Amino acid sequence: MDIGYSVEQLRVAATDAVRAPSLHNVQPWRFRLRDGGIEILVDPARRLPATDPSGWGARVAAGAALFNLRLALAVAGHPATVRLRPYPSEPDVVARLVPDVPRRPTPTEQSLYAAIPRRFSNRAPFWPDPVPADARWRLGDAARAEHCWLELLIGVSAVNAFAEIANGANRVLERDPAYRAERQAWIRREHALDGVPTAAGGPRAEPQDLLPARGFGDRYRPPGRDFEPEPLVAVLGSTGNTAVDQVVAGQALQRVLLTATDCGLSVSMLSQPVEVPSAREQLRVSLGRFGAPQMVMRIGYGQPGWPTPRRDVDEVLDLPVHQV
Repeated sequence: MDIGYSVEQLRVAATDAVRAPSLHNVQPWRFRLRDGGIEILVDPARRLPATDPSGWGARVAAGAALFNLRLALAVAGHPATVRLRPYPSEPDVVARLVPDVPRRPTPTEQSLYAAIPRRFSNRAPFWPDPVPADARWRLGDAARAEHCWLELLIGVSAVNAFAEIANGANRVLERDPAYRAERQAWIRREHALDGVPTAAGGPRAEPQDLLPARGFGDRYRPPGRDFEPEPLVAVLGSTGNTAVDQVVAGQALQRVLLTATDCGLSVSMLSQPVEVPSAREQLRVSLGRFGAPQMVMRIGYGQPGWPTPRRDVDEVLDLPVHQV
């Protein structure tokens, strides 16, 4: 077993880790090397006080980055043993990774790792082609592999019931001026290394749309061009809703997203019904599930796109001066 990870191994793996998704693409993570282990921290300077006052979204994002980090290390032949929330006195440290027994990566790890640079949120309308049963099974299996559940809402009545919950939550959020101002602050109309570019924000929402949109885009749709009437909606949930559960859910989220990418599918995320506690509970009850919904996804086949920019990896590394 290796003594510990090196600075170069951290830098290479973190380059993949930062490709994870986050609310408003704020990229709320930092990485450090301590006593031969790699640690992932939530960056308190990049939290969203109005959108994410509890830190749930930052922890889910850090969990997604953790999954990418695990993949990168495994594919390099240096898999990790992971301990979540290792220091009670340091709650911003979400995980610590130390070297495990070296081994060859599995075919699944290799295919998911190859999907990292191709994954992006597609907020445009999807095509009417249905998601096949084998792909749906793979998505559910991806969530189960990370100790979470994935509920697929199939059929008009199930999707319409969810849409009522989601739109109600969106109305609650939109009534808060601080929430609206925070979203506007992270919209990017020129090239930037964080935030959501308007080109990736999707078309403007319209009153007849079935599901709510966050409002990042500024393009109008041609007359008669509506979003798909019956999208495949997936709800990802965990067994509980502690800080550890949220990091676990982030890992499951990223595994589902990479699996979808590997299947040729597009995904966008709708977290509004998770951000409003009453709506989250209403959603859980409607699904008949224990635990807590942690993210909602809209899944289908969509037009080609591109990942949003990321900050340079050296901006998110905390290294001792003599190791920089």
